[in-house]
Amino acid sequence: MKQRGFEVVSKYADQGLHLPYRTTQQSAGYDFECAEDFTLPSIWRHDVLHAFKRLRHRDPLTTAELTAGQHDLKPYLVPTGIKAYMQPDEVLLLANRSSNPLKHNLILPNGVGVIDADYYNNDKNEGEIFVQLVNVGLSDVTIRKGQRIAQGIFMPFRLADAEQVPQAQRQGGFGSSDER
Repeated sequence: MKQRGFEVVSKYADQGLHLPYRTTQQSAGYDFECAEDFTLPSIWRHDVLHAFKRLRHRDPLTTAELTAGQHDLKPYLVPTGIKAYMQPDEVLLLANRSSNPLKHNLILPNGVGVIDADYYNNDKNEGEIFVQLVNVGLSDVTIRKGQRIAQGIFMPFRLADAEQVPQAQRQGGFGSSDER
């Protein structure tokens, strides 16, 4: 019986991807690699700079300016081509690699990603794990296929006493509980 581990999603089956791996005997995290070359644009684009300039001068932003500026600040979903299976009382936590902010100006805007056991093989995206990243550097960053972008740590979790057990089943993929 499989306890926990990783598989390549069918979209990348013949792409030579590496399953996540630990780099030392004492590593808690499994390193995830980027599934394909991916360019992360810098957040410091015209629309963001324009919005900051207006805010600095205490000028109100129009709805269009606000929307355009917010768009440039949104994170990108970087594909890993990997899915994870685990026990129902476990979770896979995704954390940024410590070298990402220091060497590449890349941050994980949500701090930590949470991959639930029922995300595996969901109908929407087969459970492919994506890493949310934002490039806070001044220039675009190209992540190469095979470059390590995050680390995953399997963890058990506990339920609260007298919890009302949710009846809902996972309906989608990434961020599906936000859709309810």
